[in-house]
Amino acid sequence: MLAPQLKRQNKEPVDTTLIAALRSNFRGQLILPTDSAYDTARRIWNGNIDRHPGLIARCAGTADVVQAVKFARANDLLVAVRGGGHNVAGRALCDDGIVIDLSGMRGVFVDPRQRTVRVQPGATLGDVDRETHLHGLAVPAGVVSRTGIAGLALGGGVGWLARKHGLTCDNLLSCEVVTADGDLTAADDTTNADLFWGLRGGGGNFGIVTSFLFRAHPVSMVFGGLVVYPRDQARAVLRRHRDLMPSAPEDFAAYAALLSTPDGVPAVAILGCHCGDPAEGERIWQPFRSIATPLLDAVQPLPFPMMQGLIDAAFPEGAHNYWKSSFLKEQSDDSIDLIVELGNRAPSPMSSLVVEFYGGAVARADHPDTAFAQRRPAFNLGIMAQWTDPADTERNITWARDAADAVAPFASGGYLLNFLDEEGADTVRAAFGANYPRLAALKSKYDPTNFFRLNQNVLPAH
Repeated sequence: MLAPQLKRQNKEPVDTTLIAALRSNFRGQLILPTDSAYDTARRIWNGNIDRHPGLIARCAGTADVVQAVKFARANDLLVAVRGGGHNVAGRALCDDGIVIDLSGMRGVFVDPRQRTVRVQPGATLGDVDRETHLHGLAVPAGVVSRTGIAGLALGGGVGWLARKHGLTCDNLLSCEVVTADGDLTAADDTTNADLFWGLRGGGGNFGIVTSFLFRAHPVSMVFGGLVVYPRDQARAVLRRHRDLMPSAPEDFAAYAALLSTPDGVPAVAILGCHCGDPAEGERIWQPFRSIATPLLDAVQPLPFPMMQGLIDAAFPEGAHNYWKSSFLKEQSDDSIDLIVELGNRAPSPMSSLVVEFYGGAVARADHPDTAFAQRRPAFNLGIMAQWTDPADTERNITWARDAADAVAPFASGGYLLNFLDEEGADTVRAAFGANYPRLAALKSKYDPTNFFRLNQNVLPAH
């Protein structure tokens, strides 16, 4: 018997014979609300998300993705697409509709001679690093190893190697895409070049990418880690970060964070990675290691996969998360004073405020022409509320929202797409900036009915 939760958008049940037809042509798993695997299958990283899809189609390969898209379109079902399931807004899930679940498609295939990596859409950054590291290579991608490569790349992708080697989307060479009509197509600089432009920074608006080909770079050992200081040194640490990063070599990426130690003591830290010569890395790090007497100095030579997993424990599975972010026009003394004050008000020791500095290859004129719009603002402020007790939800969300409102006078008006939580249409439009009209025209061409809309949504141009 078909579970009653599987419904059309108009709330009429889907005919059980249609499910049977899909099952006969589907190699992966079809998980219904009545199945024992359902509650596990609908869980994602952010414990604040609790949604109940009518069907989870866990795909075994590209043919399953095509079948799932055609089934959803034929039956007018709301579609969510799950890759790594690490998106803070929980767009990997929906209520009542279908989740096209790519988490079982985790293959990573390295060509060391060409320095390229073919990656399936369910792979995490840790999966990619594990395979590329065997060959002394790395793909620029994120800072948390459990992040899914697909969502990261489609939204841009900022990480430890971005200042030297560009965004994740800048290193994307080609894609295989299932469109809203269920067609399988290629996209690169010469084939469907307009679609390829939109996939690099346009989010999940234009189709489901079932295969990514990335450029990899010679990165094996790095000089990185973190230095932690008492919270009363926060202003000094943030000012040192502001003053030094604009002139730092592109080999070096560093973030300043107001956080708490594992035992709940408020602190401030510099987290960074130097991917060039280790001796040079030690020299570049020195001013950040001598601001005051540190609580912890854990800067050392590290294999890059270890660097990539350095802060994984700070974002545990199942914790409740609500994020805000904003690019800053500048890091003035006044803005730093405000950020410190806001950090001191955080109701949860798990929460953090992180000032990220980009520049370098992200902002250089020779970066590829992509849909990622926020190239010029250098400082991005991440406001990351995190807690474990559902009873604390309201006050933690209120803190994050109030903090975002408070920093508005210092904001550039731009946003980092992959940091967006449940934001309004104006914020999404601002994240895409001047590229929005071109993206809207592209949406009209490849997804005129807005079939893929559980994303940072671009509406089709009329």
